[in-house]
Amino acid sequence: METLIMVGQLLLGLSILVGLHELGHLLTAKMFGMRVEKFSIGFPPKIAGFQWGETEYSIGAIPLGGFVKISGMVDESMDTEQMSSEPQPWEFRSKPAWQRLIVMLGGIIVNVITGIIIFVVLVYQNGETFYSRDQVIQNGIVAYEYGEAIGFKTGDKVLDINGEPYQGINDLTSGSALLSENGYYTVDRDGEQIKIEIPRGFINTFDSEEAFSKFVQIRFPFEVGAVEKGSGAESAGIKPGDKILAVNNQPIKYFDEMQSALRPLVGKTAQVVRQNEAGIDTLAIGVTDEARIGIAVQTLLEPTRRQYGFGEAISKGTSRAFGVVIVNARALGKMFTGEVSAKNVSGPVGMAKIYGSTWDWTKFWSITGLISMILAFMNLLPIPALDGGHVVFLLYEMVSGRTPSDKFLENAQKVGMVILLALMVFAIGNDILKLFA
Repeated sequence: METLIMVGQLLLGLSILVGLHELGHLLTAKMFGMRVEKFSIGFPPKIAGFQWGETEYSIGAIPLGGFVKISGMVDESMDTEQMSSEPQPWEFRSKPAWQRLIVMLGGIIVNVITGIIIFVVLVYQNGETFYSRDQVIQNGIVAYEYGEAIGFKTGDKVLDINGEPYQGINDLTSGSALLSENGYYTVDRDGEQIKIEIPRGFINTFDSEEAFSKFVQIRFPFEVGAVEKGSGAESAGIKPGDKILAVNNQPIKYFDEMQSALRPLVGKTAQVVRQNEAGIDTLAIGVTDEARIGIAVQTLLEPTRRQYGFGEAISKGTSRAFGVVIVNARALGKMFTGEVSAKNVSGPVGMAKIYGSTWDWTKFWSITGLISMILAFMNLLPIPALDGGHVVFLLYEMVSGRTPSDKFLENAQKVGMVILLALMVFAIGNDILKLFA
């Protein structure tokens, strides 16, 4: 069932975005009087379709893309017979270069608009919930494996990223932070300011959701949230709502402090100072082999919640949408220099995992907005067979006044298809390797 939910969300999200992308091409083509022969969501073979006017609308069996076939255009259909005939007024090739340019940008523009709308609506409707910079500075962080590896220590208070204040704890692992040139964190450690440099290629460490939990997290004060049946805590009389003040004379304020205090006591009895409505007492509780006493904790640190007016949401949502493009552009550039591993490229399996195995509409639209902006960016790349490749040839034509020959465009299209096929195979290969890793 979990797999079906992941696949279902991916197919729904891609179908929406591909349909809107191709609709952008269709509407702009028809606006300039071009004949659109086919509009398809998904690649052949055709599952279903209908004819409306001059255009055949269909759904393909391979849901990893879509296409619009415009008369008189060299595209993936490689319809050389049509291109060998005399140009007709309704054909793509008969229209001015500026009109053809708008048609080729139509899908990208629609994806950008879609991404912005999604992020604006999400920000306006849900606001933002996060642990703020002030809370991080007040409580400090817990440094885990990856954080310790670059120099963080538990208790550090992160003051800024690259010399600039940040909004919340998640900014520490944002793409803009990890992809910055000569990036660094400034922390307050026992009253002394220390610079922690972000190593080159450190972003490759975060190749899974689990990896983020191994970096740093905010420290949080806590109380007992639940007590396991049959545990030492239950036998000792610990109740939900109780607070742990000390373990073996070691004062406890944060959850990580209790974990640290219990680790040396595996298999032994801990003297736990407990506070509740009745007062303060000391309990003897056995520590398990997992360094636990049988409680689940409830954080006492409330996250910051921020709501935005519509005007603020437009600004915030637009900034977030274009932030996706900027991060992906940086990542692509660093991939060519070797700083970002090509193993980070994901195919359909990786995309499905991003959606997750539970159905949550807010998360669904958040991921769909993210993918919409990524699709816009990827389609703008100057690769023949992508919109960006056509844009490059049209800009050349507009600047030089010379139109590339149909033969050149056909060959470029073939090269582009080979490149895209190779990228798809590579991405799916990465997915397979990650499944067995």
